[in-house]
Amino acid sequence: MLKLHINKVVSLKADVLSGLTVALALVPEAVAFAFVANVEPLVGLYAAFIVGLITAIFGGRPGMISGATGALAVVMVALVVDHGVEYLFATVVLMGIIQILAGVFKLGKFIRMVPHPVMLGFVNGLAIVIFLAQLGQFKEPDANGVMQWMQGETLWMMLGLVAVTMLIIHFLPKITTAVPSALAAIVIVSLATIGLNLDTKVVGDVASIAGELPKFHIPMVPFTWETFMIILPYSLILAAIGLIESLLTLTLIDELTQTRGKGNKECIAQGLANTTTGFFGGMGGCAMIGQSMINVNSGGRGRASGITAALALLGFILFASGLIEQIPIAALIGVMFIVVIATFEWSSFKAIKKIPRSDAFILVLVSGVTVATDLAIAVIVGVIVSALVFAWQHAKHVMVKRSVDENEWTVYEVEGPLFFGAISSFKEQFNYDGDADDIIIDFKNSRVYDHSGVEAIDAIAERYVNLGKKLHLRHLSPECKNLLQKASDLVEVNVMEDPDYHVASDKLA
Repeated sequence: MLKLHINKVVSLKADVLSGLTVALALVPEAVAFAFVANVEPLVGLYAAFIVGLITAIFGGRPGMISGATGALAVVMVALVVDHGVEYLFATVVLMGIIQILAGVFKLGKFIRMVPHPVMLGFVNGLAIVIFLAQLGQFKEPDANGVMQWMQGETLWMMLGLVAVTMLIIHFLPKITTAVPSALAAIVIVSLATIGLNLDTKVVGDVASIAGELPKFHIPMVPFTWETFMIILPYSLILAAIGLIESLLTLTLIDELTQTRGKGNKECIAQGLANTTTGFFGGMGGCAMIGQSMINVNSGGRGRASGITAALALLGFILFASGLIEQIPIAALIGVMFIVVIATFEWSSFKAIKKIPRSDAFILVLVSGVTVATDLAIAVIVGVIVSALVFAWQHAKHVMVKRSVDENEWTVYEVEGPLFFGAISSFKEQFNYDGDADDIIIDFKNSRVYDHSGVEAIDAIAERYVNLGKKLHLRHLSPECKNLLQKASDLVEVNVMEDPDYHVASDKLA
């Protein structure tokens, strides 16, 4: 009993310290994504606090961190520019409702359809995106206000502090694990910068994070059908992106912690969080793979880590903005670079040489699309390409064996799946002119998957009928018989052996 109590105390300590580390890393990210969405920094910070807190309490994956993200921000910017921030708040509310419905109808299970090469491509692409996002911090305005790359002493100072941060994070765990190495690195580099009066870019140079408690606010938009039609497309896109990113991050954390989260519960929590943040002046959000990796690698596995991160972020806004604004940007960049190294699946370089070329292509494709567009599009593209590759490969698996029975009838035994990708190969395997006057096509070892397969059977039946030959179709499901048109009167019914399965067809809808 005492041992269990000690373990809980140790776990809570790890969660709290890890949460503090995450909170520090959330600040520049939330501010940066707010700028991307063309809204005030506090709009991003409020979203990080509210979304992070609610998902930490009610979500399906303890230890996962949620907040304002770039994947959502890039979609929001067009809405804000065209219609204003109030329409954004209304959109986020509707986005949350859609996500809640997705959880209620248990759509989270469809994340299982994402193939492993797509997951690898998603992880690698996101690592590259996180890396590229940090490079923007190496720019500063010139005399005309135009952003230029840092040069000379300023650049070397930034690089040096980044390197020191990364070295501390790497080597400190070899000495002690009492404090998360990322948190220790941020504190040490910050104190050194302040103590030595080093001239380097700090959080306060990006934006002020001082503010007050978020207030309840009904979006000031006309409650009309026109408004609904404006925000609906954005809400659907944001809801889809948010759920895809959250569920894929959940799957990744599952693998890292050897535990299993609850996808549908996470969908509902994400929806509740976004609906709430829309009413409190936040820009909405979803799971953040970078901060989630920081949390897990720092020992944060429980809900207390996410709750601590959210509450600490609120504390920074209300009481400690002056201190937080003195943290060097270089320290936070160093933390994120470590996240990039830990997130990227370096083993995929070796795997590419061993896995099928199609899988390697999908892995690289998803990584590239993630970097070029966003991860939602990348995952959708990856799943579609994987499905097409699967269809192409299995189209070759339908085989037709020809023989002659004791009655001198021609018998064709079909083996393999019959679907849209296989029908060309299927129809080419019949010797229409050389067959006997009576032909049997036996589907005992085959299954018709879609209406294209049924149409192929109809086409073969019509061709035999036109040649004046009699066709016998055996072992088709009752559903196939109902769908057959030209061959409906040619089917021999064998109730005892007829299979029972469903065919994908609009005609049965």
